[in-house]
Amino acid sequence: MEETKHYDVFVIGTGIAGQTAAEVCVKNNLKVGIADNRAFGGTCAIRGCDPKKILLQFTELIHKSQLLIGDGVSKLPKIKWKEVQKFKSSFTDAIPLSTEKKLSNLGIEYYHQSPIFQNDNQVLVEGKLISANTFVIATGMIPRPLKITGNEFLGISDDILNLKKLPKTVTFIGSGYVGMEFACMMATMGSKVTMIEHGSKPLKQFDAFLVDKLVTHLETMGIRFIFNAEVTSVEKLKKNLKVNYLLDGKEKSIKSSKVFNTAGRVPSIELLELEKAHVKFDKSGVLVDDFLQSVSNPHIYACGDVSSKSLPLTPLSGLQGYVVGNNILKANSKKFDVPCIPSTVFTNPKLSSVGYSEEEAQKRFKNIKIYQGDASAWYNAKKENNPVYAYKILVNERTNVIVGAHLLSSEANETINVFSMAIQQKMTVLQFKKQMFTYPSYSSDLKSMLKDTD
Repeated sequence: MEETKHYDVFVIGTGIAGQTAAEVCVKNNLKVGIADNRAFGGTCAIRGCDPKKILLQFTELIHKSQLLIGDGVSKLPKIKWKEVQKFKSSFTDAIPLSTEKKLSNLGIEYYHQSPIFQNDNQVLVEGKLISANTFVIATGMIPRPLKITGNEFLGISDDILNLKKLPKTVTFIGSGYVGMEFACMMATMGSKVTMIEHGSKPLKQFDAFLVDKLVTHLETMGIRFIFNAEVTSVEKLKKNLKVNYLLDGKEKSIKSSKVFNTAGRVPSIELLELEKAHVKFDKSGVLVDDFLQSVSNPHIYACGDVSSKSLPLTPLSGLQGYVVGNNILKANSKKFDVPCIPSTVFTNPKLSSVGYSEEEAQKRFKNIKIYQGDASAWYNAKKENNPVYAYKILVNERTNVIVGAHLLSSEANETINVFSMAIQQKMTVLQFKKQMFTYPSYSSDLKSMLKDTD
């Protein structure tokens, strides 16, 4: 084995979190190395949000046309899936190489392998022993492995993004946001979709009132939901795959041409052998303090989805990478405070949320005021024949400050940003209603959501 190579900082993971931390350090004259066992660039840009949104815009086009058929639309647009995939690849294919080029230009040395910790401050990567003053773990998350017989026949989100053609029948195991988005995409494109969920409802982290409305709508689109079911095995038949599951103590099964594991994601730490570096972790990821420093090894930081203080949202990963980089330069100089971050499920319609949930608000404040309603009879929904439009806004009754917003609409992913700003600025209902928005935009509806109804 070669002699040990030494870096000031060694980063594991080349997604937005790892890249940001590495860049902060190298621009401040530290010697930086970086490694990744997958194509450089991270999940979001190559096999996550970015390519997903490219595909979804085509199914959104179909969905909008379906709603207006007979009212000016005579036939649905014809989508050529191979060309859609080609268009998507024009965004993703160049990323690994451009990321490598960017790292090289910055003077960062890189390695194509998952490092294995040997002790508190050494890793083995590409057969080389590497030591560093500080390590940054930014390895993100991977699909949660399902420990069932036949799990080798299950596809994951990467496979969905690269489908050469859409399956006639498809089953999803798990109904988190990834499963719900792709189920919606395939149902819109004509696939017969079944979702098998262990719990009693999908999208547990989103508002139940709006989730129920979304599920009812997706059922009218032909998606079949099987709740409180436990998948026991998957079998390969001649043409199809057979999913066996337990429902109310009875054994049942369903056949489809494709089956995908969308049962959530877990921190990608298994390959690192963190025990050797005395790094504490649990199912939330590498356990870190408010400075994103490991609670058990001061030489190690963690940022992005793999950190116990994160949520799987790209803007948060970039912010955490920045915090870590700065704390490496000057210990405990930047505290990580979770900002007010909106999140969206890109179904049709979209479900968005920011600030506190109703349950969180009830615990946090003495009294909360809930503005909740169905807006499907409002102009914006009616003009596009959209049967689903609803909201729930939460206000601290004592101060009249908006503390949470939950929207279900075709433009929720954009209009939620208005509420994000309002919550960040601690706006009261009165201050919010004084804002002027273009009419008849979806943003202009937001003020109407804050009307008292008797």
